[in-house]
Amino acid sequence: MKKALITGITGQDGSYLAELLLSKGYEVHGLIRRASSFNTERLEPIYKDPHRTDTRLFLHHGDLANSVAVFTLIAKIEPDEIYNLGAQSHVRVSFDIPEYTGDVTGVGTARILEAMRHAAPKARFYQASSSEMFGLVRETPQRETTPFYPRSPYGAAKVYSHWMTVNYRESYGIHASNGILFNHESPRRGETFVTRKITRAAARIKAGLQEKLYLGNLDAKRDWGYAPEYVEAMWLMLQQEKPDDYVIATGETHSIREFLDLSFGHAGLEWKKYVEIDPHYYRPTEVDLLIGDASKAKKKLGWAPKTKFSELVRIMTEADIALLTHELSGKNIRQ
Repeated sequence: MKKALITGITGQDGSYLAELLLSKGYEVHGLIRRASSFNTERLEPIYKDPHRTDTRLFLHHGDLANSVAVFTLIAKIEPDEIYNLGAQSHVRVSFDIPEYTGDVTGVGTARILEAMRHAAPKARFYQASSSEMFGLVRETPQRETTPFYPRSPYGAAKVYSHWMTVNYRESYGIHASNGILFNHESPRRGETFVTRKITRAAARIKAGLQEKLYLGNLDAKRDWGYAPEYVEAMWLMLQQEKPDDYVIATGETHSIREFLDLSFGHAGLEWKKYVEIDPHYYRPTEVDLLIGDASKAKKKLGWAPKTKFSELVRIMTEADIALLTHELSGKNIRQ
Protein backbone atom coordinates (compact mmCIF):
# COMPACT_ATOMS: atom_id res chain seq x y z
CA MET A 1 0.00 0.00 0.00
CA LYS A 2 1.39 3.38 -1.00
CA LYS A 3 1.68 6.07 1.66
CA ALA A 4 1.16 9.76 0.92
CA LEU A 5 1.73 12.84 3.07
CA ILE A 6 -0.33 15.95 2.30
CA THR A 7 0.47 19.32 3.84
CA GLY A 8 -2.54 21.62 3.83
CA ILE A 9 -4.88 18.61 3.91
CA THR A 10 -7.69 20.60 5.54
CA GLY A 11 -7.83 23.07 2.64
CA GLN A 12 -9.85 22.87 -0.55
CA ASP A 13 -7.22 21.02 -2.59
CA GLY A 14 -6.01 18.90 0.31
CA SER A 15 -9.46 17.49 1.02
CA TYR A 16 -10.15 16.61 -2.62
CA LEU A 17 -6.67 15.09 -3.01
CA ALA A 18 -7.15 12.99 0.14
CA GLU A 19 -10.41 11.63 -1.28
CA LEU A 20 -8.72 10.82 -4.60
CA LEU A 21 -5.78 9.02 -3.00
CA LEU A 22 -8.00 7.02 -0.64
CA SER A 23 -10.08 5.93 -3.63
CA LYS A 24 -6.85 4.62 -5.19
CA GLY A 25 -5.97 2.56 -2.11
CA TYR A 26 -3.39 4.86 -0.50
CA GLU A 27 -2.72 5.29 3.18
CA VAL A 28 -3.02 9.07 3.59
CA HIS A 29 -1.31 11.21 6.22
CA GLY A 30 -2.10 14.89 6.63
CA LEU A 31 -0.22 17.70 8.35
CA ILE A 32 -2.53 20.08 10.22
CA ARG A 33 -1.84 23.08 12.41
CA ARG A 34 -2.97 23.01 16.02
CA ALA A 35 -5.96 25.32 16.53
CA SER A 36 -8.38 26.04 19.37
CA SER A 37 -11.31 25.05 17.16
CA PHE A 38 -11.89 22.18 14.74
CA ASN A 39 -10.73 22.98 11.22
CA THR A 40 -11.38 19.65 9.52
CA GLU A 41 -14.83 20.36 8.04
CA ARG A 42 -13.67 19.71 4.48
CA LEU A 43 -12.64 16.17 5.46
CA GLU A 44 -16.11 15.27 6.74
CA PRO A 45 -17.17 13.60 3.45
CA ILE A 46 -14.35 11.09 4.02
CA TYR A 47 -15.37 10.30 7.59
CA LYS A 48 -19.04 10.08 6.65
CA ASP A 49 -18.49 7.85 3.61
CA PRO A 50 -20.70 4.76 4.21
CA HIS A 51 -18.44 2.65 1.97
CA ARG A 52 -15.34 3.41 4.02
CA THR A 53 -14.71 0.36 6.19
CA ASP A 54 -11.07 0.85 7.16
CA THR A 55 -9.00 3.68 8.58
CA ARG A 56 -6.37 4.85 6.14
CA LEU A 57 -6.48 8.58 6.96
CA PHE A 58 -4.21 9.88 9.71
CA LEU A 59 -3.83 13.51 10.80
CA HIS A 60 -0.69 14.85 12.46
CA HIS A 61 -0.23 18.19 14.21
CA GLY A 62 2.68 20.23 12.94
CA ASP A 63 3.72 23.41 11.18
CA LEU A 64 5.75 24.16 8.06
CA ALA A 65 7.57 26.83 10.10
CA ASN A 66 9.06 24.09 12.32
CA SER A 67 11.85 22.18 10.58
CA VAL A 68 12.23 19.65 13.42
CA ALA A 69 8.55 18.73 13.27
CA VAL A 70 8.66 18.41 9.47
CA PHE A 71 11.76 16.18 9.55
CA THR A 72 10.42 14.01 12.39
CA LEU A 73 7.09 13.43 10.63
CA ILE A 74 8.65 12.51 7.29
CA ALA A 75 11.13 10.17 8.97
CA LYS A 76 8.32 8.51 10.94
CA ILE A 77 5.88 8.04 8.03
CA GLU A 78 8.43 7.26 5.28
CA PRO A 79 5.93 8.33 2.59
CA ASP A 80 6.09 7.27 -1.04
CA GLU A 81 4.62 10.59 -2.16
CA ILE A 82 4.57 14.06 -0.59
CA TYR A 83 2.17 16.75 -1.76
CA ASN A 84 3.04 20.22 -0.46
CA LEU A 85 -0.23 22.17 -0.53
CA GLY A 86 0.32 23.98 2.78
CA ALA A 87 0.74 27.75 2.60
CA GLN A 88 -0.49 31.15 3.65
CA SER A 89 -2.45 31.17 0.42
CA HIS A 90 -4.39 34.43 0.38
CA VAL A 91 -2.75 36.91 -2.00
CA ARG A 92 -4.23 40.09 -0.50
CA VAL A 93 -3.39 38.98 3.05
CA SER A 94 0.21 38.34 2.01
CA PHE A 95 0.72 42.12 1.74
CA ASP A 96 -0.26 42.43 5.41
CA ILE A 97 1.93 39.56 6.66
CA PRO A 98 4.79 39.29 4.14
CA GLU A 99 7.33 37.82 6.56
CA TYR A 100 5.01 35.03 7.70
CA THR A 101 4.00 34.34 4.10
CA GLY A 102 7.64 34.04 3.07
CA ASP A 103 8.44 31.74 5.98
CA VAL A 104 5.56 29.29 5.50
CA THR A 105 4.80 29.53 1.77
CA GLY A 106 8.43 29.86 0.74
CA VAL A 107 10.93 28.51 3.26
CA GLY A 108 8.45 25.83 4.38
CA THR A 109 9.03 24.12 1.04
CA ALA A 110 12.79 24.10 1.60
CA ARG A 111 12.23 22.49 5.00
CA ILE A 112 10.27 19.64 3.40
CA LEU A 113 12.80 19.13 0.60
CA GLU A 114 15.72 19.06 3.03
CA ALA A 115 13.90 16.58 5.27
CA MET A 116 13.16 14.42 2.21
CA ARG A 117 16.79 14.50 1.13
CA HIS A 118 17.86 12.92 4.42
CA ALA A 119 14.84 10.90 5.56
CA ALA A 120 12.95 9.90 2.39
CA PRO A 121 15.15 10.40 -0.70
CA LYS A 122 13.15 7.89 -2.76
CA ALA A 123 9.84 9.67 -2.16
CA ARG A 124 8.20 11.66 -4.93
CA PHE A 125 7.43 15.31 -4.26
CA TYR A 126 4.74 17.64 -5.61
CA GLN A 127 5.03 21.39 -5.12
CA ALA A 128 1.92 23.54 -5.50
CA SER A 129 3.24 26.37 -7.63
CA SER A 130 0.87 29.15 -8.66
CA SER A 131 -0.15 31.27 -11.63
CA GLU A 132 0.46 34.26 -9.33
CA MET A 133 4.15 33.73 -10.04
CA PHE A 134 3.57 35.16 -13.53
CA GLY A 135 2.18 38.39 -12.06
CA LEU A 136 2.92 41.17 -14.53
CA VAL A 137 2.72 38.71 -17.39
CA ARG A 138 5.53 38.59 -19.95
CA GLU A 139 3.50 36.67 -22.56
CA THR A 140 -0.05 35.45 -23.12
CA PRO A 141 -1.00 32.69 -22.63
CA GLN A 142 1.42 31.69 -19.87
CA ARG A 143 3.24 28.38 -20.18
CA GLU A 144 6.05 26.54 -18.38
CA THR A 145 8.74 28.65 -20.09
CA THR A 146 7.12 32.05 -19.40
CA PRO A 147 9.36 34.22 -17.16
CA PHE A 148 8.04 34.91 -13.66
CA TYR A 149 7.26 38.44 -12.46
CA PRO A 150 5.44 38.08 -9.11
CA ARG A 151 3.38 41.04 -7.90
CA SER A 152 2.76 40.04 -4.29
CA PRO A 153 4.64 38.55 -1.32
CA TYR A 154 2.63 35.37 -1.96
CA GLY A 155 3.75 35.22 -5.59
CA ALA A 156 7.37 35.89 -4.63
CA ALA A 157 7.29 33.14 -1.99
CA LYS A 158 5.87 30.70 -4.54
CA VAL A 159 8.67 31.57 -6.99
CA TYR A 160 11.22 30.71 -4.29
CA SER A 161 9.47 27.38 -3.63
CA HIS A 162 9.28 26.63 -7.34
CA TRP A 163 12.98 27.13 -7.94
CA MET A 164 13.98 25.30 -4.75
CA THR A 165 12.01 22.33 -6.05
CA VAL A 166 13.88 22.50 -9.35
CA ASN A 167 17.16 22.90 -7.46
CA TYR A 168 16.63 19.80 -5.32
CA ARG A 169 15.56 17.83 -8.39
CA GLU A 170 18.71 18.77 -10.29
CA SER A 171 21.14 18.73 -7.36
CA TYR A 172 20.06 15.58 -5.55
CA GLY A 173 18.04 13.59 -8.09
CA ILE A 174 14.81 13.88 -6.11
CA HIS A 175 11.64 13.10 -8.06
CA ALA A 176 10.22 16.59 -7.55
CA SER A 177 7.61 18.24 -9.80
CA ASN A 178 5.99 21.66 -9.84
CA GLY A 179 2.33 22.05 -10.74
CA ILE A 180 1.78 25.64 -11.87
CA LEU A 181 -1.94 25.67 -11.14
CA PHE A 182 -4.10 28.52 -12.30
CA ASN A 183 -7.12 29.52 -10.21
CA HIS A 184 -9.30 26.56 -9.33
CA GLU A 185 -12.47 26.74 -7.31
CA SER A 186 -15.21 24.60 -5.76
CA PRO A 187 -17.88 24.69 -3.04
CA ARG A 188 -15.01 24.02 -0.59
CA ARG A 189 -13.18 27.24 -1.48
CA GLY A 190 -12.41 29.43 1.54
CA GLU A 191 -15.02 32.10 2.19
CA THR A 192 -12.47 34.96 1.99
CA PHE A 193 -11.57 34.15 -1.64
CA VAL A 194 -13.41 36.27 -4.18
CA THR A 195 -15.27 33.46 -5.97
CA ARG A 196 -16.67 31.93 -2.79
CA LYS A 197 -17.30 35.38 -1.37
CA ILE A 198 -19.51 36.06 -4.41
CA THR A 199 -21.46 32.78 -4.37
CA ARG A 200 -21.98 32.93 -0.61
CA ALA A 201 -23.20 36.52 -0.85
CA ALA A 202 -25.61 35.60 -3.67
CA ALA A 203 -27.13 32.92 -1.45
CA ARG A 204 -27.36 35.19 1.60
CA ILE A 205 -28.80 38.15 -0.33
CA LYS A 206 -31.37 35.86 -1.92
CA ALA A 207 -32.35 34.69 1.59
CA GLY A 208 -32.56 38.27 2.91
CA LEU A 209 -29.61 37.82 5.28
CA GLN A 210 -27.22 40.25 3.58
CA GLU A 211 -27.72 43.63 1.92
CA LYS A 212 -24.41 44.44 0.25
CA LEU A 213 -21.32 42.74 -1.15
CA TYR A 214 -18.07 44.71 -1.04
CA LEU A 215 -15.40 43.88 -3.63
CA GLY A 216 -12.26 45.35 -5.17
CA ASN A 217 -11.16 45.22 -8.81
CA LEU A 218 -14.00 43.76 -10.89
CA ASP A 219 -12.00 43.85 -14.12
CA ALA A 220 -9.24 41.45 -13.04
CA LYS A 221 -9.27 38.39 -15.31
CA ARG A 222 -8.46 34.85 -14.23
CA ASP A 223 -8.30 31.35 -15.70
CA TRP A 224 -10.76 29.48 -13.44
CA GLY A 225 -11.04 25.69 -13.27
CA TYR A 226 -12.67 23.07 -11.04
CA ALA A 227 -10.55 21.94 -8.07
CA PRO A 228 -11.37 18.17 -8.08
CA GLU A 229 -10.03 17.95 -11.63
CA TYR A 230 -6.85 19.83 -10.72
CA VAL A 231 -5.89 17.48 -7.87
CA GLU A 232 -6.00 14.62 -10.35
CA ALA A 233 -3.29 16.44 -12.32
CA MET A 234 -1.16 16.58 -9.15
CA TRP A 235 -1.38 12.81 -8.78
CA LEU A 236 -0.62 12.21 -12.46
CA MET A 237 2.61 14.23 -12.19
CA LEU A 238 3.98 11.88 -9.53
CA GLN A 239 3.13 8.79 -11.58
CA GLN A 240 5.50 9.83 -14.39
CA GLU A 241 8.87 8.17 -14.81
CA LYS A 242 10.64 11.54 -14.81
CA PRO A 243 9.71 14.63 -12.75
CA ASP A 244 8.86 17.84 -14.57
CA ASP A 245 6.92 21.10 -14.32
CA TYR A 246 3.43 21.56 -15.73
CA VAL A 247 0.93 24.38 -16.20
CA ILE A 248 -2.59 23.28 -15.24
CA ALA A 249 -5.28 25.59 -16.63
CA THR A 250 -8.41 25.79 -18.78
CA GLY A 251 -7.05 28.13 -21.45
CA GLU A 252 -9.96 30.54 -20.93
CA THR A 253 -9.99 33.82 -19.01
CA HIS A 254 -12.96 35.55 -17.40
CA SER A 255 -13.37 38.67 -15.30
CA ILE A 256 -14.73 38.94 -11.79
CA ARG A 257 -17.55 40.94 -13.35
CA GLU A 258 -18.47 37.90 -15.47
CA PHE A 259 -18.40 35.68 -12.38
CA LEU A 260 -20.80 38.10 -10.67
CA ASP A 261 -23.14 38.10 -13.66
CA LEU A 262 -23.47 34.33 -13.70
CA SER A 263 -23.58 33.72 -9.95
CA PHE A 264 -26.18 36.36 -9.11
CA GLY A 265 -28.08 35.36 -12.25
CA HIS A 266 -28.38 31.79 -10.94
CA ALA A 267 -29.80 33.25 -7.73
CA GLY A 268 -32.28 35.38 -9.67
CA LEU A 269 -30.59 38.64 -8.69
CA GLU A 270 -29.14 41.70 -10.47
CA TRP A 271 -25.68 42.09 -8.94
CA LYS A 272 -25.36 45.82 -9.68
CA LYS A 273 -28.04 46.51 -7.06
CA TYR A 274 -25.99 44.91 -4.30
CA VAL A 275 -22.27 45.23 -5.10
CA GLU A 276 -20.17 48.17 -3.95
CA ILE A 277 -16.46 48.82 -4.51
CA ASP A 278 -14.28 49.04 -1.41
CA PRO A 279 -10.70 50.32 -2.02
CA HIS A 280 -9.58 48.16 0.93
CA TYR A 281 -9.82 45.10 -1.32
CA TYR A 282 -7.51 46.48 -3.98
CA ARG A 283 -4.00 45.02 -3.96
CA PRO A 284 -1.04 47.45 -3.85
CA THR A 285 0.01 45.84 -7.14
CA GLU A 286 -2.57 44.09 -9.28
CA VAL A 287 -2.36 41.07 -11.55
CA ASP A 288 -4.67 42.00 -14.39
CA LEU A 289 -4.73 39.00 -16.72
CA LEU A 290 -3.95 35.32 -16.26
CA ILE A 291 -4.59 32.62 -18.84
CA GLY A 292 -2.70 29.35 -19.01
CA ASP A 293 -1.57 26.99 -21.76
CA ALA A 294 -1.89 23.39 -20.47
CA SER A 295 -0.92 21.72 -23.75
CA LYS A 296 2.14 20.08 -22.15
CA ALA A 297 -0.02 18.50 -19.44
CA LYS A 298 -2.44 17.26 -22.08
CA LYS A 299 0.36 15.73 -24.15
CA LYS A 300 2.43 14.17 -21.35
CA LEU A 301 -0.12 13.52 -18.60
CA GLY A 302 -3.24 12.99 -20.68
CA TRP A 303 -4.93 15.65 -18.53
CA ALA A 304 -7.49 18.15 -19.73
CA PRO A 305 -10.13 20.26 -17.93
CA LYS A 306 -13.72 19.09 -18.21
CA THR A 307 -15.79 21.65 -16.27
CA LYS A 308 -16.41 24.92 -18.12
CA PHE A 309 -16.55 28.34 -16.45
CA SER A 310 -20.34 28.69 -16.52
CA GLU A 311 -20.79 25.21 -15.05
CA LEU A 312 -18.26 25.94 -12.29
CA VAL A 313 -20.15 29.09 -11.27
CA ARG A 314 -23.44 27.18 -11.28
CA ILE A 315 -22.01 24.37 -9.11
CA MET A 316 -20.66 26.83 -6.54
CA THR A 317 -23.75 29.05 -6.41
CA GLU A 318 -26.19 26.18 -6.09
CA ALA A 319 -24.01 24.57 -3.41
CA ASP A 320 -24.02 27.76 -1.32
CA ILE A 321 -27.78 28.18 -1.71
CA ALA A 322 -28.29 24.55 -0.63
CA LEU A 323 -25.84 24.91 2.28
CA LEU A 324 -27.58 28.03 3.56
CA THR A 325 -31.01 26.40 3.21
CA HIS A 326 -29.90 23.47 5.36
CA GLU A 327 -28.27 25.76 7.92
CA LEU A 328 -31.47 27.78 8.21
CA SER A 329 -33.50 24.59 8.65
CA GLY A 330 -31.29 23.54 11.56
CA LYS A 331 -29.13 21.10 9.62
CA ASN A 332 -25.43 21.63 9.16
CA ILE A 333 -24.01 19.85 6.15
CA ARG A 334 -21.09 20.45 3.83
CA GLN A 335 -20.88 19.29 0.25
